[in-house]
Amino acid sequence: MNPNLFNMEDADVAWCPGCGNFSILSSLKSALYDLKIDPKELVLVSGIGQAAKLPHYLKSNVFNGLHGRSLSPATGIKASNPELTVIDVSGDGCMYGEGGNHFIHTIRRNPNITNLVHNNMVYGLTKGQASPTSQKNFVTPVQVDGVFEEPFNPISTAIALNCSFVARAFSGDVEKTTEIIKEAIKHKGYALVDIFQPCVTFNKVNTYQWFKENTYYLEESYQPHDQVQAFKRALESDKYPLGIFYINNSRRTFEESLELYQDNQTPLYKRKLDISKLEKLIDSKRDF
Repeated sequence: MNPNLFNMEDADVAWCPGCGNFSILSSLKSALYDLKIDPKELVLVSGIGQAAKLPHYLKSNVFNGLHGRSLSPATGIKASNPELTVIDVSGDGCMYGEGGNHFIHTIRRNPNITNLVHNNMVYGLTKGQASPTSQKNFVTPVQVDGVFEEPFNPISTAIALNCSFVARAFSGDVEKTTEIIKEAIKHKGYALVDIFQPCVTFNKVNTYQWFKENTYYLEESYQPHDQVQAFKRALESDKYPLGIFYINNSRRTFEESLELYQDNQTPLYKRKLDISKLEKLIDSKRDF
């Protein structure tokens, strides 16, 4: 399969030159190509923000939803047709701010989807306000005296909730990010990949150089199946670990838990509606 199949010709790209989103797009295309995923069998779901524009620049099926609400349609799409590869793409503000509650409960449900979160520690689309992951003392046009809230830690939160796959990448390392995304897509269950991504326009603190100097990769001997150890590593902040923190393959997926797939694996769109069965079901619930 030709990797150019994923290219959108003459796309009007709205990202700033040098934006970390470009390399995430490149990593995702490479991962999809390596895994031989057909664009026709791929659905990209996003919310609102610069990161959420990524699906517009990659050939696939696309659902662009409301701010912070992308995980719900992504879950529904996968439940309606488990044969599809469903990838949710959004930013730290959209996913962890407006979408924070959806983020938490999607982890609980464990749908078989991949969630790529572009984490630039700032709101880029709306011109530089602090985001949930902005670090303390970060000065913005709104937080003129600097951020005083504790930054949200999506990695430790996900591990504490027993998320079935938790990883962190850095967009400046395209090769490693590609490999992490591939493992996330192959994973059966909800897979979170938080991707450090510099915003070259509105975040002059967390730059490419800053991320290089303040991150390191988990050692090759690290075992990602110990939840307690994974949680401890997720709390490190002197330097931020990169790589796959935690994997739990024992959890059932959301789709596997649905009664409609217990004895019949046929996707919903391939099934014919039997009115008599629907009427019988409704009648059986009337006494409740």
